[in-house]
Amino acid sequence: MNKKIKVYLQYPWKYPDSPYYKYLIKNPPNNIEYLNTKNQKGVLTNSRQLFFSHNIKRTIRSLIFLLKIPILNVRHTKSKEKFDLIHCAHCLSKNTDKPWVVDFEGDWQFFLGHENDLVRKRAKKLLINKNCKKIIVWTCAAKKRILKKFPEIKEKIDVIYPAIPLPKEKRKEHRGINLLFVGRYFFRKGGLHALGAINRLTKKYGDVKGIIVSDTPENIKKRYLKNERINFYDLMGQEKLFNEIYPICDVFVYPGYKDSFGFSMLEAMSFGIPIVTVDGFARNEIVGDDKTGFIVKENVTKQEMMKYNEKITEKIIDLTEKLIKNKKLREKMSKNCVNIIKYGKFSIKERNKKLEKVYEEALK
Repeated sequence: MNKKIKVYLQYPWKYPDSPYYKYLIKNPPNNIEYLNTKNQKGVLTNSRQLFFSHNIKRTIRSLIFLLKIPILNVRHTKSKEKFDLIHCAHCLSKNTDKPWVVDFEGDWQFFLGHENDLVRKRAKKLLINKNCKKIIVWTCAAKKRILKKFPEIKEKIDVIYPAIPLPKEKRKEHRGINLLFVGRYFFRKGGLHALGAINRLTKKYGDVKGIIVSDTPENIKKRYLKNERINFYDLMGQEKLFNEIYPICDVFVYPGYKDSFGFSMLEAMSFGIPIVTVDGFARNEIVGDDKTGFIVKENVTKQEMMKYNEKITEKIIDLTEKLIKNKKLREKMSKNCVNIIKYGKFSIKERNKKLEKVYEEALK
């Protein structure tokens, strides 16, 4: 048996608020042991903790941008544990004497503050250093944007899609069709338009119900309280979401405006739930239009996501309606969803095969 490679996970904050690393730690590649994992519990779902964490980060970033302070997103790894390799989670490494790899969702994660020539040069210096062995990006869209800034790293950068396991929970028998929206940030994830579409569809079809799991503002909830076919839930942990919500849902209505990836779409697909979403960064890499769901071809601005938009809502309704009316289409897309998680580019097996190769080559 080969000796295990010890990989130290270096986070930019106390822990990264992303399910990527939770799935990585729970389903590691063969012969890989991850260190510094005790604080990695996945995404925050407690409303108060989420509000507190999000606002602290936003305040710090806003102040840095206001003062135009150039800060590179870089960390120095100090550990009493012995390790072979550093895997930087959304940050760069100062450890130029140790081999390291890094993964990014997008080019914006290189910097904590104002971006200028100085911090770009510092980032470039670290990226072209011989001990930076690989830059892993989650999507082709991210790769394209990063290479535009740093064309010198072309030979070091590779796309390795995030992965999730198939759930242990099985789909549950239920009456009618349940439309689902899940989003930790109601407006940024497109909750306003998803809710508008679900409201109209539940009124139009007697066998259709809606489920909203989000930090839905109280003034928004009040508009829809008369519709008893929509159930509102506060943010909840993955266990409850996986045991009680996903298994009874049939269509995932998720615009996802501010997503650079969107793990909830993978989670929904793992349960065989087709997606109805709106076009955005790397969206067509995640949702196969007409295969695992439908993509509304619209570009939504920050201002538009905060206000009700009839045009976008109508397009979401039209595509969701296709799945409501056509059971065979739902079943076909459902199988496609499960297959891409089980065997395709979002499978644990596919991700681990590529990651293990990256780690092994980094130590040569």
